[in-house]
Amino acid sequence: MASKKFKLIILDEADAMTKDAQNALRRIIEKFTDNVRFCLICNYLSKIIPAVQSRCTRFRFAPLSKELMIPRLQHIIQEENLKVTEDGLKALVTLAQGDMRRSINILQCSSMAFDDVNEENVYTSNKRIYFRQMVHDIERNLPWVEKYRPAILEDLVAHKDIVATTIAELKTAKGLALQDILTEVHVYVHRLELPAYVKIYIFEKMSDIEHRLSTGSSEKIQLSALISTFYTARNSISTKDA
Repeated sequence: MASKKFKLIILDEADAMTKDAQNALRRIIEKFTDNVRFCLICNYLSKIIPAVQSRCTRFRFAPLSKELMIPRLQHIIQEENLKVTEDGLKALVTLAQGDMRRSINILQCSSMAFDDVNEENVYTSNKRIYFRQMVHDIERNLPWVEKYRPAILEDLVAHKDIVATTIAELKTAKGLALQDILTEVHVYVHRLELPAYVKIYIFEKMSDIEHRLSTGSSEKIQLSALISTFYTARNSISTKDA
């Protein structure tokens, strides 16, 4: 006879399942409710169809804080005798975005690819932008500055063709997607002392661009949209100052 105890089935990355697969899963859940409990783990609840969501109890878990992640990473580094610099450890935490598994995977990839795990090597092994290098590359053509001044937007407008060419070259040379560049530009804009209304406008437009990229829009067109965002932002400052 079969055991009367409940069987537990855990499906990780459930949001990666197609809608057809999720509909099939819904029928399986209905069929075996008497002796089976399903645990679905996902990153994006919006990618789970309503029919499955309605049959589940939701538990939301916040990303881990760096205070919780760093001690565990340090323990792994010590046990595995890895050479990890302080900035490398910070880069691991930054890229993981509260996901412990992701931080361990990045640490493993970085340690296998390089003898020393520092900030640059972490970003390189993860195929993400090494932000300082990206800014340095753009500075060859544009006078970027860390502190806001109106000229930064004027440069983007006056040299928009150079900006487009530079970013396109960065994408090709470093194997980047426009999504990666958006992520790092978002961090950079936060650092600038722009007026609040300008930041709000830029972030709204960047979120629209990110959404369109996720639905399969052309990266060339969305790159033009990104540059146009800064063009409009610059004009709005000029209008306010006039």
